[in-house]
Amino acid sequence: MTLAADSYPLIDLMWTFVIFFGLIVYFWLLITVFADLFRRHDSSGWAKAGWTVFVFVLPLVGALVYLISQGRTMADRTARDVEHAQQETDAYIRSVAAPGYRGVDEIARGKELLDRGAISQEEFDQLKRRALV
Repeated sequence: MTLAADSYPLIDLMWTFVIFFGLIVYFWLLITVFADLFRRHDSSGWAKAGWTVFVFVLPLVGALVYLISQGRTMADRTARDVEHAQQETDAYIRSVAAPGYRGVDEIARGKELLDRGAISQEEFDQLKRRALV
């Protein structure tokens, strides 16, 4: 009676894990390169096509050359996108989660108008009552 372990020793199993991990890293690298390449706004369509052909013809070399030549701008674009997403999220949270802040803004704007003499004290009080309800 032969077992499966007899035909596939432990060192071969470990080597299979290393190869599998390497393939996962390689595909992650390709996805990262293509995601950055196609979200760029500063490259023309021909430049994107050229990089795509280069990465398909020489996959590992093309991906590494792209990372070496475009690495800093990739990081800058990613940081800018993250900052933009954070600002949008903050704006959405302010508009939805804290309706009381809008009232504070209205009162502050009304106080500004009152100080400049654009509205009377009665109008300011009325604005305050509306904002606090």
